[in-house]
Amino acid sequence: MKKVSQPTLKVDMTPMIDCVFLLLIFFMVSSTMHRQEADISFALPGTADQSEPVQIPDEQIIEIMDDGTVLLNDLKYDSPNSRDMPELLDTLIRFKATADANKVEAMITIAPSSKTRHQRVVDVLNACAAAKIQNVTFATEDDA
Repeated sequence: MKKVSQPTLKVDMTPMIDCVFLLLIFFMVSSTMHRQEADISFALPGTADQSEPVQIPDEQIIEIMDDGTVLLNDLKYDSPNSRDMPELLDTLIRFKATADANKVEAMITIAPSSKTRHQRVVDVLNACAAAKIQNVTFATEDDA
């Protein structure tokens, strides 16, 4: 028996590759380019350095009453039982940031009454330290 040779079939890939490239070029040309978020320029709000110092109060006066009430420039902050004093701390941090932006030194004067508990004075000093205010002075009742 003789083997009959069968012709091998070959598929020509050239027309298919041409078709794929034409489709690729069509989609590239017909698509629109969108700007990515990284390319869009915008400015976030922040603090700006002042070229000239702006007049802000030289110092903030913190009064401590007999019952532990804390007054900053005659405004009451936190409850007399609060040891960490979050409202006062937040205000002092903003005061420090404003003073730094205006290139002036943040100064605090603590004016406790004569019957104030020492722990309350320490609580106020801790709030000043947490706000990174270093220039803290004390006033006595004779000074006020």
